[in-house]
Amino acid sequence: MEITAVRPAGPQSEMKARIAATIAAAREEILDLSHRIHANPEPAFEERLASAWVAESVARHGYTVERPAGRLETAVRGTLRCGRGPGSRVAILAEYDALPGIGHACGHNTMAASGVGAAIGLAAVASELRGEIVFLGTPAEERGSGKQFMLDDGLFKGIDAALLFHPGDSTRIEARLLASEDVDVTFLGRASHAAAEPWEGRNALDALILLFNSVGLWRQQLRPESRVHGIILEGGTAANIIPDRGVARFMVRSPDQTYFEGMRRHFRELCDAAALATGCTVEVAFSGRSDTMRHNRVLGARYLANLEAYGLHEDPPSENLGSSDMGNVSQVLPTIHPSLAICERGVPGHSIEFREAARSERADEVTLIAATVAAQVACELLADPALVEAAWRDFRGTTV
Repeated sequence: MEITAVRPAGPQSEMKARIAATIAAAREEILDLSHRIHANPEPAFEERLASAWVAESVARHGYTVERPAGRLETAVRGTLRCGRGPGSRVAILAEYDALPGIGHACGHNTMAASGVGAAIGLAAVASELRGEIVFLGTPAEERGSGKQFMLDDGLFKGIDAALLFHPGDSTRIEARLLASEDVDVTFLGRASHAAAEPWEGRNALDALILLFNSVGLWRQQLRPESRVHGIILEGGTAANIIPDRGVARFMVRSPDQTYFEGMRRHFRELCDAAALATGCTVEVAFSGRSDTMRHNRVLGARYLANLEAYGLHEDPPSENLGSSDMGNVSQVLPTIHPSLAICERGVPGHSIEFREAARSERADEVTLIAATVAAQVACELLADPALVEAAWRDFRGTTV
């Protein structure tokens, strides 16, 4: 689709048309960034190339850039003051971490490029707006909840709205997210010869297997929308040595915050039980918490109106739920996290098929549309203080 051939939704349609034209003119720069990040996947907290590239891109378009921003080496913060004086602060976000071993199978390359594209589009009209545009490059969404570090470091302070798109197999405006937390579990036993003196050992791998079996049985009593899943990271070094160390990583998830707290407690009890049964000790470390999503209806309505001008409409709701630290941001300020389809429905995220879709022609076009729509919504907010206040009223009236 040629985004410059479409008349944008009102209000500020003339300014929005210039945003679209600017993004279209920067097409090569934006899509080259997407493809470079896709070709050079970096896992959580290690996105050195990607963060440098997005920082360089927004700096070229007039943003004052901090990198690192806060405590995270790969976090980026760019700011651009608008020309008509003080006003609202609107944040355009970008993600760029990849999945270990499978690369950009969640399509974060498109999220980084669309965020940069939106920042480029807004720079073209900043002189006619009030307030400040804030670009935030946010590391470690897949593991570790980088946005929570950035919240704690004050990088979202004073921001009135946060906008971030996510690629998917369907298009929907309201994100429904599961509360989630990473759990690293380490069992410590005693090594011994597995044939000569097995009775002298305390088998840490047995403790891990018992924990996995306990989780499997627990799933029968879990609510169907809740999730517990994990992998074994260490399980011994040789078949003739009783393993004295076993390490696993789990994720615990639920769409209900209160139910999630109960799951968290019970998971810890299962770890203690496995340790007791095998004579081992256990260390349990929770980290990287992601919260449920508080979707802002005012921002969502404006996003949909601007999206529909480009002929895209919402798909029927999906029951496939994931987690994101964008939920943490949504607990603090008006936030939306819409999904736009880059592939056919049914292509699973975190798969080879989705990774390939993230560098397809369709993904490229969606990246440009996502950049354009995010910038147009931000333009509305920076031009209309009443819209910002309406978003805050909706936020304050939302029941978690």
